[in-house]
Amino acid sequence: MCGRELLPVVGQLQPERADAARNRRRIIDVAARLIAERGARQLSLDEVAREAGVGVGTVYRRFGDRTGLLWALIDEQERRFQAAFMTGPPPMGPGAPPAARVRAFLRALVDRIVAQQDMFLQLEIGPAKGRFSGPYRIHHTHLATLVAQACPDLDAGFLADALLAPANAHLIRLQLDERGMSVEAVKSGFDALAETLLRAGRCPHSTDG
Repeated sequence: MCGRELLPVVGQLQPERADAARNRRRIIDVAARLIAERGARQLSLDEVAREAGVGVGTVYRRFGDRTGLLWALIDEQERRFQAAFMTGPPPMGPGAPPAARVRAFLRALVDRIVAQQDMFLQLEIGPAKGRFSGPYRIHHTHLATLVAQACPDLDAGFLADALLAPANAHLIRLQLDERGMSVEAVKSGFDALAETLLRAGRCPHSTDG
């Protein structure tokens, strides 16, 4: 079952010493405060280190670079999101028809992106390898599994990419800020996209019945 797959979560924590754990928490808290005050674009690892009272080398060793720190900042919400679609209640979690789970997942993904839009905007301008690993890979595996259940004869991997393509922070910001769409209107667009793709494939399980 899709909901029982053992998928990795972003930022999987490794056992660490108490002082290292305290430093990590302090760095993340400081970075979150600075982003709230100035936006993710202005995030500086030198400033984070100074405000957290640690050496900048500690920040680089722990998070690798600015992108690594941003991923750590979205980690907690991403873990909750993954738990919801892997083991949570239907329609997002196991127990609902595949098409219903696809729609519920995409709607929740819109909320997920909007909630931390500033950080996702910065992550999307980074290398493509980073954008399409981590959470994207997990989301793609989940959607591809559901699409395969609904449409066994179609290329589930490609359709999963097609469903995820408009789920990016830059496009959603344009829709909200420049086109005047509401979050609910964006979600309705994803509903229509999922229904169209699944019905076009004449999938035997493309309805909720």
